[in-house]
Amino acid sequence: MERSCTSSWRLWTLVAAPLALVPPSRAGQSLKQREKFYAAAGATLLAAIFFVVVICTHRANSVNVTFRAMKNWKLAALMAAMFLAASALSQTATPADAIALEEQGKFPEAADAWRTVVRKNPRDAAAFASLGVVLSKLEKYDEAATAYRRAIALNPKLPGMQLNLGLAEFKRGHFQAAIVPLSAALRADASNAQARTLLGLSFYGAKRFAEAVKYLQPAAELDPGNLELHRVLAESCLGAKKYSCALEEFRQILQQNPDSAAAHVLVGEALDGMGKTAEAIAEFETASKAAPQEPNVHFGLGYLYWKSHQYDQAKSELARELSIDPGHAQALAYLGDIEMKRNDPGKALPLLEKSVSARQDIRIAYLDMGAIFTEQKRYPEAIAALQRAEKLDPTEPDAHFRLGRVYRAMGNKDAAQGEFAKVRELHEKADDVASKMVVPPAPVHP
Repeated sequence: MERSCTSSWRLWTLVAAPLALVPPSRAGQSLKQREKFYAAAGATLLAAIFFVVVICTHRANSVNVTFRAMKNWKLAALMAAMFLAASALSQTATPADAIALEEQGKFPEAADAWRTVVRKNPRDAAAFASLGVVLSKLEKYDEAATAYRRAIALNPKLPGMQLNLGLAEFKRGHFQAAIVPLSAALRADASNAQARTLLGLSFYGAKRFAEAVKYLQPAAELDPGNLELHRVLAESCLGAKKYSCALEEFRQILQQNPDSAAAHVLVGEALDGMGKTAEAIAEFETASKAAPQEPNVHFGLGYLYWKSHQYDQAKSELARELSIDPGHAQALAYLGDIEMKRNDPGKALPLLEKSVSARQDIRIAYLDMGAIFTEQKRYPEAIAALQRAEKLDPTEPDAHFRLGRVYRAMGNKDAAQGEFAKVRELHEKADDVASKMVVPPAPVHP
């Protein structure tokens, strides 16, 4: 019986032992292939141990034989531990493994390999950088940004990391977060055109238009055929109220694409900003003919007609905008204002209320609602509407004037006097600013 146990043990060790001693070749094998090999090998070895122990203990008729079987079990357990250690060592990925997987285009496997490398070497800046590159190729920009930040923390002078981090944040749509690393990349290499352009685009995305212009202008000059870049520069100029710059850029775009409705709209906005309302109307009319179903074109034209006191034309264009987008809050607000100007508050109020239910930042709607509620002696509602209008633009005196009238109608003389005092203060401040200006201020946009 003892010989039978020993024979069984020797038979299974002949089968299983080589698995622990001879690791498979790494050449041409992925981590997953090696993992499958060791899983199979481990299963075989454990089966061997189980087989020997069960047979030996089953056949044992004496304490002595059982003791020997237990010694065999201890030997098997020791061998299993040695096998598992060898297996774990063989499965540890190296930078060479990760690079080889990248070269084969196996980016998910390469990412796993780099993760293993950085777990084993958590202070390896280059490994974190490589992990970030692979994750970026997989469009996993959140994880890539984390890896790049770790690489920079470990080695701030690692080449290209600030640019890579800025690009990852930009592609995440985190424009504000992209600005710091891209600025650092540009400081490190002032001739880096990619960093300069990305920095300008990040300022544009963050709505920091004046700073966007600073970086986009040189980039656009170096790439005159890039219409998209010139469009972003033009919109940045417009946002920064640099109307001459915006007009020049949009006209260049129109030279290459004269049927661009969007370019005509933006030229119109630039002209309006320069106080050239009639020319702006002509641009919007051209845009509406080129793209009659384009959103916001009819609203823009309607607003310019409203501004020029051409209320019939304005009403027609605003109605056309609402036929495209029935919930267009600004179109509803200006239609309501036209009805107010025609002394029809019954038609105006539903339009205004629908407007502010869609958007809470349209000042003219709150002003008109305040006037209607005042006439209807709905004073608390009038006060709420006018206070909202005042918060939307504290520099304008009209909300304070109307609030003064409401308080006076309510018999609250002190509150009324306070509002009228604010009206005088704002007028004096505006006069002082105007006297110091070389050119007249740009017109107010809706």
